[in-house]
Amino acid sequence: MNRARFTLLLLSTVASGHLCAAQPAYPERPVRLIIPQATGGGSDTIGRFITQKLGESLGQQFVVDNRPGAAGMLGADIVRQATPDGYTMLLCAIDTITAPIVSKRAPFDAIRDFTPVTQLTQSPNVWLVGLSFSGQTMKDLVDIAKAKPKQIDYASSGVGSMQHLGGELLNKMAGIQLNHIPYKGGPPGLVDVLGGRIPVMVSGMQGALPFVKSGKVRGLAVTTKKRFAALSELPTVAEALNLPDYEAVNWQGFLFPAATPRAAIDKIAGETIKSLAQPETRARLDVLGYAPAGPTPAEFAALMRVEQKRWTAIIREAGITAD
Repeated sequence: MNRARFTLLLLSTVASGHLCAAQPAYPERPVRLIIPQATGGGSDTIGRFITQKLGESLGQQFVVDNRPGAAGMLGADIVRQATPDGYTMLLCAIDTITAPIVSKRAPFDAIRDFTPVTQLTQSPNVWLVGLSFSGQTMKDLVDIAKAKPKQIDYASSGVGSMQHLGGELLNKMAGIQLNHIPYKGGPPGLVDVLGGRIPVMVSGMQGALPFVKSGKVRGLAVTTKKRFAALSELPTVAEALNLPDYEAVNWQGFLFPAATPRAAIDKIAGETIKSLAQPETRARLDVLGYAPAGPTPAEFAALMRVEQKRWTAIIREAGITAD
């Protein structure tokens, strides 16, 4: 190699090294977190808590932007359309997968249009009944429903919600026909159960927990495959009815738009997983009624594919549509 070519190669290598060294550490500016639910709810509380922890560990601000509407699809679609640079992130939930399946005019596919980061939390739903309902157990509910097909109403937080789907899953697996009554959110449904206007409900744990604990409603079973620590006296639906495959779990997680750089995904995933493992984080989530998760991006992607396939089958078989 002659001296001129060697000098040119050396200068090129040095310049390249300076460019690499000059690359700013991610994140170099605030990250926007879209929460597709209203302020004050369970998902909002979790999103704000975890991003506060991320801000502390990464030395960068996370700006929360609540965009409720269309069963969470409004906020999710904003993220789908955002520049995939690691600076717009979605607080997703199981509804991010199920709502597009229920809708005939879905703007996105949760698997195709997003890049998984990690699952943050999981929490059960709980089957509960008003105090005037004659049944005392989950088996009683099924027996009464078998004797009175389509005559026993159950409330949920809305068409296509995980509470609704949990009810339809029970209908299918137990061979019953409970009648679905959708509400605009869990609280109004609970009010009607407390007031004796509707006998049965599948409720999110966070809304139901104080009423079950105080004895104002009767909890029958939780929808996870393991018992829930805060209501350990309640069986799971799986064990109460000998239905080992019954499960209808709420969860939250982080998604980026598709094609977001791997460096951003791995950075947020790594810091989030570390935060979820901290005792103070676990204690805070326990008070809120959630169990921390923290899978890798690949594991979360696999979970989302399984969930999409499973609930698509239930939704189509039951003919559920929100349109």
